Amino acid sequence: MVQKLITIHFFLILITGAVSGQVRVRIFAGQKPSSAVFTAIKGKYELDVYDSSLITLAVHEPVILAMFDGKIAVKTRNSKSFLCDSLIVKGITGNDRFSFRISNGSEIRQFYAGDLQCISDLGIMVLINICDTEQYIAGVVRTEGGPGKNIEYLKSQAVLVRTYTYKHSDRHIIDRYNLCDNIHCQAFKGISYDTLVNRAVRETRELVVVTTDSSLIISAFHSNCGGETSAPEDVWLSGYSYLKKVIDPYCVNSHNSVWKKSVPVTEWETYLKNSGFTENGSSPPDFNFTQLTRQNDYILGDFALPFRRIRDDLKLRSSFFSVVRDGNSIILKGRGYGHGVGLCQEGAMVMASRGFKFTDIIKFYYSDVIISDINNAKIIKSDF
Repeated sequence: MVQKLITIHFFLILITGAVSGQVRVRIFAGQKPSSAVFTAIKGKYELDVYDSSLITLAVHEPVILAMFDGKIAVKTRNSKSFLCDSLIVKGITGNDRFSFRISNGSEIRQFYAGDLQCISDLGIMVLINICDTEQYIAGVVRTEGGPGKNIEYLKSQAVLVRTYTYKHSDRHIIDRYNLCDNIHCQAFKGISYDTLVNRAVRETRELVVVTTDSSLIISAFHSNCGGETSAPEDVWLSGYSYLKKVIDPYCVNSHNSVWKKSVPVTEWETYLKNSGFTENGSSPPDFNFTQLTRQNDYILGDFALPFRRIRDDLKLRSSFFSVVRDGNSIILKGRGYGHGVGLCQEGAMVMASRGFKFTDIIKFYYSDVIISDINNAKIIKSDF
């Protein structure tokens, strides 16, 4: 009972923090760094190992962190090395920035705002950036949406990213942070210095997408739908009234609208047999299948195989493709890039370039939704 009360208390801290202006994001979540370097680049930072003693860090002073015997080894310029189970480096001016680099062969260096918490968890260095929610949203828009885009497109991305952030702020509740920085949640590579992205986030501040009963929507988006979005029940096996199949004329001439992959016939036959296909009759199958509009299954006689499974198995750009035999090859002629549900980014970019406002763009891809202030939205979280 005590443990459950502690869990509930921490849950409320996480959710209340996200709503009131801060979010906890695990950074470098897809990696297992053995060492890293923190460097303050703006403001003022203090290092706290939760033992009532603080170490003040100068700007540009590096702090080296490394895993050692299940603990975190810490070395600063003006102090002796020491070991701890966890630590937090807190910005104390309200306008603090730091760079962070992990050593994993590529020496990735990224820039963040706010605080950094570092925890040793089963021999892994867990890194959590505690930052302003709107700064996080700008960082995601910069990562997911890219630079140099039309302001109305960026505004549509900002509203969808914000909706996702609040909708899923309990996604990693058991891990004691809100979200991770890879595609399991939203791609995030630190603070945005893109003035147009930051403007889009600022001018849509606190706006989210809700249903008619004020519930936050599943704000899915993808790169290119190939001219037709997917119904969510065809991808995730569960449907939502506001996510319907939409015919999209805007993305069909964009960069990711078409693709092609060639597979040897023998390799295709082996793949199908491993997936349960058996030949019936004396004549070999021709394998051809045309997908003019999105369908669920690749059908060969009495055999059916979900297109989404083929996409995952063969690491294809989308599940929207036709199968054509050409001599000793199977040609997969595809359309679109991504799962196809929700907003099509390349279609939205074209809409913005043609004068559509971000509200029009969002309502084109999501049916019967309202763009509302987050303070008017229902934030319903999952059970413990």
